[in-house]
Amino acid sequence: MGLNTFCKGGYDAAGTMSFVMPIGLHRTYGAHHLHFITWSCYRRLPFLNSARCRDRFLSILEQVRKRYRFVLVGYVVMPEHVHLLVTEPEIGTPSKVMQVLKQRTARSLLPKRQRRNPRQRDLFGQESQPRAFWQARFYDLNVWTTKKRVEKLRYMHRNPVKRGLVELPEQWAWSSYRFYRFDEAGPVRVNAGWTEISFRDRVA
Repeated sequence: MGLNTFCKGGYDAAGTMSFVMPIGLHRTYGAHHLHFITWSCYRRLPFLNSARCRDRFLSILEQVRKRYRFVLVGYVVMPEHVHLLVTEPEIGTPSKVMQVLKQRTARSLLPKRQRRNPRQRDLFGQESQPRAFWQARFYDLNVWTTKKRVEKLRYMHRNPVKRGLVELPEQWAWSSYRFYRFDEAGPVRVNAGWTEISFRDRVA
């Protein structure tokens, strides 16, 4: 079908997003599709609960975007998970981008006392490691139609409202909504290189 296997997700009784690891995870690269990528903080803990942490995450995301030269079509940073809609990078693969992004953000956001061992297993969720910041895996769905692009953008932008974090999507500063709704530049360049495609009237 040309699709990556994607997780099944939902909210638990506490309102926390949870994901089920797919069996036989398969990633499809090289087809010039967009990738809808989702990953969580270790054990879905709200490590991104502060504005400072979310701002720092977006600053690093922009550095990685420029380094690996991919287009960020949309994003939302939630307290315990992140969604991105991206093109394949000109340098490397989405898997490489995710590895670098997770490593850099974990090392930046972990308290200094927990950075003694910078190896990947300390940053990504190994059960025996108390210093992990991210879960070890990420989930990737290939997106190749305009309908699906708009669907994923709408899903991301409504996520903070659905969770009760804000009343309106424009009130959540850590998503691409304000770029599409108000043409407002944020900390990460959105749709750079895709200026011929507009979702402005269709992503609320």
